[in-house]
Amino acid sequence: MTGERLDGRYAKLWAASTTSALGSGLATVAAPLLIASRTDEPLVVSGGFAVAWLPWLLFSLPGGVLVDRVDRRKLMITLDWIRVPAVALLAVAISMGDVSIALLYAVLFVINASEVVFRTAGGAMLPSIVPKALLERANGRLYAGTTLTHGMLSGPLSGFLFGVAASIPFYVNAGTYAVSALLLGLIAGAYRPRPADGTGEPVARRSMRSEVAEGFRWLAGQRLLRTMIGLIGMLNLTLVAATSVLVLLAKERLQLNAVGYGLLFTCMAVGGLLGSVMGDRLIAWCTPTWTLRIGLLIEAGTHLVLATSTSAPVVGVILFLFGVHGALWGIVGSSLRQRLTPPDMLGRVGSTSLFIIAGGNCVGALLGGAVASKFGLTTPYWAGFVVAVIVSALTWRVFDREVVSAAYAQESTVSR
Repeated sequence: MTGERLDGRYAKLWAASTTSALGSGLATVAAPLLIASRTDEPLVVSGGFAVAWLPWLLFSLPGGVLVDRVDRRKLMITLDWIRVPAVALLAVAISMGDVSIALLYAVLFVINASEVVFRTAGGAMLPSIVPKALLERANGRLYAGTTLTHGMLSGPLSGFLFGVAASIPFYVNAGTYAVSALLLGLIAGAYRPRPADGTGEPVARRSMRSEVAEGFRWLAGQRLLRTMIGLIGMLNLTLVAATSVLVLLAKERLQLNAVGYGLLFTCMAVGGLLGSVMGDRLIAWCTPTWTLRIGLLIEAGTHLVLATSTSAPVVGVILFLFGVHGALWGIVGSSLRQRLTPPDMLGRVGSTSLFIIAGGNCVGALLGGAVASKFGLTTPYWAGFVVAVIVSALTWRVFDREVVSAAYAQESTVSR
């Protein structure tokens, strides 16, 4: 590893991602606050989460094919410039007092349709600018930057700005997308995908269906990766179901105002920041196997606390632990996928992962509101606890030390 370092290209990518994440975090907190200021109906509140996650389900697979066909940096720049006017339009409508829930849903759909492809492209671009030995560190710093801005800073900041004027968080969001596009434009080089055989010849285009199917087949042949992705999809179903009504839980059970609600995300972000900054060292010390196993226990504990506690400090502590777990799981999962996946398939394999995860997220967002409306506000959290316990028991042995170590040792040129 001597002489290897993260260079200026990575610094610009990190800065663009971090800036964009700040604006997205402001909108993530402000959107449910805007909806909740107009209605107390849980299904309408959770509907905003469903609309935000639906594009991840619809566009992740075709987006992965696109990422494996075009220059990934230029694609990310284009997507940023698409989002700027969309969010600005919403901000203007709010300023004029003419915003509707339908318009908010529409803008959330547009910006998240862009985000799913943007994130896939960024993940596929990273191995081209980072030495393989530094992937955990690079992913950790990306998670740290995103966590710091998206969660730690944007939560209370969005709550404060929303209290001043509901439109301000969205104006800032539009500006951050513009800055992100400018920073990405400063990254030198071309980032069109190349085949894993090292020939340097452009990847031959086939039908979108066949390329999507190839990504699914490759992922299906990777036992550890497919288990992790399926597991995250299942756990995210219950997690998003719970998160989609968290604004109501904070308001009714924890007696928190808008700033207090934002601070819950800050607690999670502080944990995520710690896990991200120290991620490569924590994973090396704890081993990837126990990183994954302990994470399963934290998932179950988080739902249990949210279901039973009426203490904001207690909820803040468990969300802090969840943040640490989420960062470490993200680093392990992303690094494994980037190590194992052939270069010309990074977009499709990454988007296939997002598709499976987004399916759970989208269903969970709708399910959370429906279940809370019919059975009570804490029901989604009890359901999440039961699912987490069952999933932990069923997958505990999959993350065996030898299996995980063998996966880390594999080269990305693995046969397809």
